[in-house]
Amino acid sequence: MADVSSEQENRVADSFEEILTMLPFIKEASQALREILLANLVMIGEIPSPTFEEDRRVEFIQNRFVEAGLHNASADEMGNALGILPGTTGEQNILVVARVDTVHPLSLDHTITLRPQSATGPGVGDNALGVAVVVTLPILLELLDLELQSNLVLMGASRSLGRGDLEGLRFFLSNTEIPISVGIGVEGFPLGQLSHDSIGMYRGEIVCTVPEEYDWTRFGATGAIVTINEVINQIQEIRLPRRPRSTIVLGSIMGGQAYNTIATNAVLRFEIRTESEQIGEEIFHQMEAIISDVSSQTGADISLDVFARRRPGGIHYRHPLARATRRIMSALDIQPRKSPSTSELSAFIGYDIPAITIGITYGERQNTPEEEIIIEPIFTGLAQLTGVLLAIDRGFCSEN
Repeated sequence: MADVSSEQENRVADSFEEILTMLPFIKEASQALREILLANLVMIGEIPSPTFEEDRRVEFIQNRFVEAGLHNASADEMGNALGILPGTTGEQNILVVARVDTVHPLSLDHTITLRPQSATGPGVGDNALGVAVVVTLPILLELLDLELQSNLVLMGASRSLGRGDLEGLRFFLSNTEIPISVGIGVEGFPLGQLSHDSIGMYRGEIVCTVPEEYDWTRFGATGAIVTINEVINQIQEIRLPRRPRSTIVLGSIMGGQAYNTIATNAVLRFEIRTESEQIGEEIFHQMEAIISDVSSQTGADISLDVFARRRPGGIHYRHPLARATRRIMSALDIQPRKSPSTSELSAFIGYDIPAITIGITYGERQNTPEEEIIIEPIFTGLAQLTGVLLAIDRGFCSEN
């Protein structure tokens, strides 16, 4: 199949079943974009893009949007890359977004290695592939001869990870004059991911520093590592409810300089995850009390720095958008894996915009220099994304 005929396109508006029957043909036709998609993947992936330093990657995305003839192809004040593919009626606006920043530093070798079945390199799946899909989407729709009724707003979001705290997407949603009807977050992997709700989250660091004038003769005097260990012990004693589900993840600890030197600094990275905003606040205040108590007992300077927060919420399991996406996945033999998200989805939640996050292919070794994705399932992922866009565009995902 070279394209989807106009007759088929018109019938899509009448029946969701028509969308499902089109999916195998969309998957087959998208294979024609293999070289273009992989070229975009490699060029995007080989541009280092740590959080707050995404300018070069954003410029590349802008250029691709201009080449695709998108309207208003530009970057906003927060460094988001934006472009609009106008619909035939423009009665609603669908925002498709992928984050452009990565966890990898500028100094790392960002070479992407392509093999017949896979691609390997830092950030290749998280989220160079997601960005490559967003950049290639206008070409895919043209290939399929599909013209949406809705305006399609395409976005490479800056400042998403870590201390970025979704600043790029939040800024856009807060300042845009375009009323966004539905949001779709695109992640490189895993295929089958279906996130339609977000857990509450506090992410931050506890920093312990022993001051230069510290009195080592005082009772209980210890170094920073032992002090931070006492903080950990008390955090583990916090009683967490079974419902709403809540947990405290202690992600990493760093400190000290040498075997024979008492550590004067230590850093504990943590994340509070919960289904309840109130419970999250209570846990956070308990951690504040623990830090104050340990600091007063030891004389060490201990600070609590929370640099990222997420509100719990989202659409429910039976929402038409979630239900339609599951049916599309099933038609493509994708096993849906519902997973609450702490990514772009939570920004949509803050503005009461129904949204989902989906993956494009399978991969492994996430956030390592040897991150790898499998190429062939990408075309199933493209058919999945196209099917969801058609379902939204034709009104099958609205509660109204």
